Order: sequence, then structure tokens, then C-alpha cells
Amino acid sequence: MRSKIIAGGPRLQDARCEAQDQPTISIRRTDIQRDLHGRVAYLLGTAILRGDYAPESILPREAELMEAFGVSRTVLREALRTLTSKGLIESRPRVGTRVRPKPAWNLLDVDVLDWYSRVAPAMDFALKLQEMREMIEPYAAALAAASHSDATFGALDAAHSAMVAARNVDEWVRADLQFHLSVLAACSNELLIPLGTLIERTLEAQLRLNAKRADVFNASLAEHTAVFEAIRDRDAPRARHAMASLLGVTRGRIEG
Repeated sequence: MRSKIIAGGPRLQDARCEAQDQPTISIRRTDIQRDLHGRVAYLLGTAILRGDYAPESILPREAELMEAFGVSRTVLREALRTLTSKGLIESRPRVGTRVRPKPAWNLLDVDVLDWYSRVAPAMDFALKLQEMREMIEPYAAALAAASHSDATFGALDAAHSAMVAARNVDEWVRADLQFHLSVLAACSNELLIPLGTLIERTLEAQLRLNAKRADVFNASLAEHTAVFEAIRDRDAPRARHAMASLLGVTRGRIEG
């Protein structure tokens, strides 16, 4: 059955102005939102991820979507191609554009992950991101201890020094983010390093929330220092344990 554009459903009744004006859903634009077709892809993609269009349902006809967004057929089709490349939809002759089943969605696409983080239940998403970090970061810290170079350790050292010197939440979060990205970069595994780019946006949001929930924004400095010193000393077991302990503190703040 073909989906309809209805008020309160996919939230496209205001899409015409949203597609042309400043974003109202997202505080921070992603790269894909910097042009009109990207903005339409963002609005329609988040509608799908939010559940406004159920998996296996057929999207409204092109003419309806063009009217809803106030865009040309060319712009709409470019947006649909973007969503197709990200695994959210597929087009079939004489059937239309169908929302793909959830297992087909490429949630490891940097844009899709960012969109999903904005529409998924906050606690549910935070815990899933935390589980991913707990599986990856302790082992990455151990690898970083065993195999960091002078250059990659220098980046980690700079991030840690910035955390020590941070005077407010914004400075702390920027340094904290660079610390964790530097650990991934120092592990010398080219398959792990891209994960930093993938989760950077969502991780930054989580780090900011954790800092605000703590009694003081830099409450976890001691735990970060333990990770830093273990990597500096090339003590892989200690680095793994220190990162696991740090993430345990993070989980406590999320659940608390």
C-alpha cells in the first residue's frame, strides 16, 4: 500500500519551508544537508528512521513529494538516489519507491547514523552506542599501547593536555573527543581508525551529555589519565583495563 502524506505522520507538512530555510530539526548541519537535495534527503531519511514510513511501505508518488517539499523533480530524484545508496529505499518498476526492511539500512553510514541518533529514543540509542564503544575501545587502547608511533602518541598527548587545561564544558568536550579519536588512530589498525570518523558526531553529543551530568565537567580526568599513562608506558593489559574502567564510569552516568 502506498503511504500518504498526512499531518502528524511523516511531518512533511512544513517541509517546503524547512527545505528552503535554516534547519529546524538539526542544530548542526551534516555535510549532506548543505544543498537542497541533501536537505530533502535528510528530512525524508529521518522520517523513515523515525517510523513515519514503515518498512516495506511504498512512499507517496513523486508529484506528492515534490509538492510537499516544494522542489523540482530533479532535486527530489537526487535525494531519492542518496537514500537508495544508504540502503533506506529501493525503486521498482510499476511498484514505486519502497522503504527497505530495517536490516538493510546502512546504519554505519556516517549520515544515517547521525540522523538515527536524532530520532531514536535517546536512552536506547545512548546505550547502543555505549555497547559499541565497550566492545571496541578497550581493545583499541591495548593496541595503541603496543603499537603507537611517536606521531600518534603526540596527538594523544596533545589531547590529554587539552583535557587537563580545559576551563569549561566546550573545551573539555573538544579535548575528550580528540582523546578518544587519537586512541583509535594510535592503534595502527586501518580497519578500526575509520570508526572514529563514523561515530564522531554521535560521540561528541554523548560526551557533552556525560560532562553535564557529572558533578564537575572534568570529573573523569583521572580515568582518562590512567588510559593515557598506560598507553604511554606501552602496557597493553593496563591500557585495556583502564579504558574499560573509564567506559564503566560513562555507562554509570548514562544509566544514572
